[in-house]
Amino acid sequence: MPRRLLAAAPLALLLSMPLHAAPDPADWDTVLDEARGQTVYWNAWAGDTRTNRYLEWVNQRMQDEYDVTVVHVKLDDTSAAVSRVLAEKSAGNREDGSIDLIWINGENFAAMRAADLLFGPFAERLPNFALTYPEHNPEVVTDFTLPTEGFEAPWGKAQITFYHDSAEIESPPRDIEALLAWAEANPGRFTYPRIPDFTGSTFLKQALLALSDADEALYAPVEESDFAAVTAPLWDYLDALHPHLWRGGRQFPGSGPELRNLMSDGELALAFTFIPSEPAAAVADSELPPTTRSYVLDGGTLGNVHFVAIPFNSPHKAGAMVVADFLLSPEAQARKQDLAMWGDRTVLDVARLDEQAQALFALDEENPAMLPADALAQTLPEPHPSWMTALQEAWLERYVRN
Repeated sequence: MPRRLLAAAPLALLLSMPLHAAPDPADWDTVLDEARGQTVYWNAWAGDTRTNRYLEWVNQRMQDEYDVTVVHVKLDDTSAAVSRVLAEKSAGNREDGSIDLIWINGENFAAMRAADLLFGPFAERLPNFALTYPEHNPEVVTDFTLPTEGFEAPWGKAQITFYHDSAEIESPPRDIEALLAWAEANPGRFTYPRIPDFTGSTFLKQALLALSDADEALYAPVEESDFAAVTAPLWDYLDALHPHLWRGGRQFPGSGPELRNLMSDGELALAFTFIPSEPAAAVADSELPPTTRSYVLDGGTLGNVHFVAIPFNSPHKAGAMVVADFLLSPEAQARKQDLAMWGDRTVLDVARLDEQAQALFALDEENPAMLPADALAQTLPEPHPSWMTALQEAWLERYVRN
């Protein structure tokens, strides 16, 4: 090898190394030391006041306890953050990214993993991760059928939950077919959020699971199946349902919170959410009447875990890991589940916590809109993430662009 190439080799190796190596989460004291004084830019959906006030509380606790500042970068759509990280990678920005933490799951996680945009593995080395007891709760290490492999940390649980005004509806519809019959008999009193909203897209998947006999296809990549044949029952169902929706199916609310507002205004009598405690929290805040009741469909409803992840080029990985670990603490998980704060379900295995920690998670059983403790026992797993993207595109093509 020529002498000049021998001299250049160490320099090339040096230039290829990261300028700021991330601390090993196994050495937690070092992580805590490096995190102090850092500002963590957390990109998270900001479409609900309860979520936003919880993130404000997190910031205050992180400053008080760890000298870490959390800035909530408010998003309408998580895909915007994914696109930003991808653009930074394409531009060669490998050390000084603009995002330190992302609230993420599903197709966005799949896209970031496929493009090698995430830092990790780190999640399973966080001190509080053990409180999820993943050996008993595999959903905390699986995201829309994909193993997380330590590249995102669980944060909360979601499951489709229907709610209604019992002063108007004595016996609400208990399955997808009954929902159509109810909508036909009560025009304008039900709807779902506009696609590609996450809650609206989840309704499509819930209906497809109920109407299709191709369950195996839904848990494999969409390109491995006959999409048109598998989804034909869904489009037939929606074609029949839409004329009986709010505003005749010509307009749709933009999100789950907008759906709740329509219920609050009395425009709807039946709605659903992806946050099981949301109706009870809204009753507690006097946003919904005390006659509100919650329920799940017979046979169960779709549910998943939502996560936080760290981009590969975050300049504040230590601070981001400390935030992710705090979010898994009994204090933070119980505060998040509190109806007075947010009402989002915990990912901790409460039954395996010590008695003092368990006491933090007592449910407000006096709230008439609160689901019974065992109501969410039957959770339907999410299809492969590619189905969500394909369904969104097909819905837009069928009902918006034509």
